[in-house]
This record gives sequence, structure tokens and C-alpha cells, in this order.
Amino acid sequence: MKPIPTPKSPPPDVLRCAYMELVVTDLARSRAFYADVLGLTVTEEDETTVSLRTIDEFIHHNLVLRQGPVAAVAAFSYRVRSPEDLDKAVAFYTELGCRVERRADGYTQGIGDSVRVQDPLGFPLEFFHDVEHVDRLSWRYDLHVPGALVRLDHFNQVTPDVPLAVKHMEDLNFRVTEDIQDDQGTTYAAWMRRKPTVHDTAMTGGDGPRMHHVAFATHEKHNILSICDKLGSLRMSDHIERGPGRHGVSNAFYLYLRDPDGHRVEIYTQDYYTGDPDNPVVTWDVHDNQRRDWWGTPVVPSWYTDASLVLDLDGKPQPVVARTDDSELEVTIGADGFSYTRKGDDEGELPAWKQGEYKLGNQL
Repeated sequence: MKPIPTPKSPPPDVLRCAYMELVVTDLARSRAFYADVLGLTVTEEDETTVSLRTIDEFIHHNLVLRQGPVAAVAAFSYRVRSPEDLDKAVAFYTELGCRVERRADGYTQGIGDSVRVQDPLGFPLEFFHDVEHVDRLSWRYDLHVPGALVRLDHFNQVTPDVPLAVKHMEDLNFRVTEDIQDDQGTTYAAWMRRKPTVHDTAMTGGDGPRMHHVAFATHEKHNILSICDKLGSLRMSDHIERGPGRHGVSNAFYLYLRDPDGHRVEIYTQDYYTGDPDNPVVTWDVHDNQRRDWWGTPVVPSWYTDASLVLDLDGKPQPVVARTDDSELEVTIGADGFSYTRKGDDEGELPAWKQGEYKLGNQL
């Protein structure tokens, strides 16, 4: 991919990731998954769209489901500090030669003046400030379910050139909190934030642009276990792709689900504060088994290979560009990969009964 210059125009002041617009192929089925199974609150709906929000949210929605022919992501949406930041977004991306559109009445219900761009990495981003306020349900304990989702936490984006993506997001004043590298300097993934948590988005190496997952937070890890129990009791345990477990990266307790269209959803809790200006960056060795799973079940291959398409501003799927740098899957769990639990261990020191989990060649 070509280098992306740093614009002379100042970037918009991004507050946080705020919502995602997902295109789904069966609106009723997706509504049932997100509202009835995961417990998101429906703010507003019509024949073609459903707007949903988390317990602690006061803006109109954190997720929009829109009926469409191809399952994909229509927008990664960020709230900015002021209306003037929309002018900055227009100038910033226009200088980069990106396609930029603006709608005074917004693209989705409950969101006002908005700017959508197709960024240099190929992702559809939205920036907005004006919103319709709704009731924050934090005190409505009569509505809380055992697995209550309390906020949208982050996005995760798949891109073929992680350093290029990181540099561009740093131009937007995102800051790296953690990353995964090897001794040769290859960067496999990076976690980047605006709000004072581990991330608002992550850049994961792979064929892209695609969406790896959207993540919602719970208050405690027992809420995640309740979601697992609920899925089991509904005979929907096949929606669980990975986990529950604890990440080394971010230190968060997690669960990965797949929605009816295969969009990946992470349920996430217990990461840490990163708001000080001298917050140190944590770098993980790509061969360290505990980077992805501090303990528990190793990463499944689909977690590395599968991701959702993203749309351009005309609603057409963006072409996927192959990654040319090393694949994290291949260097760690592929046929010739190597990973360790204790630094200095040889590959043969991984117990025989564990090798079948970590190595593709040993899996049935």
C-alpha cells in the first residue's frame, strides 16, 4: 500500500467509538439475536432498520442493523467533541484525497450533522457530534438481564499493512496502548485509543479492509458467563466461536460470538485505565501463547481468517487486498509455527496433550 501523508489540516477531536452500522441479510433474525438474546435495548425501528443501545448509553444507539443484500459494515462511527470538528474532518480527509460526504440530518435516526468518509485504508468512517438523548438505563434494574451489555467498547479492523494503519490513526491523534511484534520488527496488531481505555479500535494484520469484530462491555466477568449459560439453554452454543477466557493483551475477560450473518461480536470486561500522557506501551512477542490467551483455550483458526466485508459510500463491498507481511496464524500455530508459554522453552516442551490445540497440523 502507498504511504499516507500526514495532512496539514488538524484532525477532528475524536471522543470515542460510538456506534456501528451493520448490514444484515435477515433483519428479524438479527434483531432477535441482539435484542432478545444479548439484551440490547431497541431504541427505534422500522421495516428496514433497528437501532439498539446498551444499558449505560445516553445517545440514541450503539448499533444499527440495516436490511441489505450483503452482510457487511456500513460505518465505524465516532463521536467528536464539537460541531466544528466536523469541518475539521472534511478538511482533513479532503486533503488526503478521500471521498467525503456530509448530511446535515445524519445517516441514521437520532444522529444529527454527520460526515462519512472512505478513509485511505478503505474503511467507511463516520464522525458526528449532535445526537438525540435517550434515557440512560443504568438505574432501571428491573430491565437488566444477567448478561447486561453496558457500553460499546471498541472496534477491531483487519488491514494488510498494520504500521501504515497505525501511522494514519496516529495522525488522527489515536495512541497505541499495546501491540504484537516479532524480533524482525514485523507488527501483527496494534491497539489504539482515544477514550482512556485500552482501545477504541485495533488494527489487526490480515487481508483487508475488513471488520474483525465489534465489542460490547459488561460490568463483570460473571455477566459473560451468564451469556454463555443463556446461549446453552437456548441451544445456541454454536454461536460461541472462542472463549470465555482472559486475554494477555488488554488483560480483559472475553467471549467471541458470531451473529446470524457471521459478524463477529466480542463481549469484553475488566481492561485498564490508560489516560495518563505517559501511559506505557505494552509490546507482546508474537510467539508468546499468552498474548492472546492468558489462560484457557487457544485461538481457533477462524478467528484469524474470518472477518466481515466493509462497504464504500455507495454501499458496495470494498475489494479485499491480500496481506504480504507474515501471518500471525502461520508463524505461531501453522505447520511450521512456533509458540511458547515460558520464554526459552523449545517447541517440544509443550505437553503432547496441548500441542493438538495449538498446532493446526495436530488438530482433528
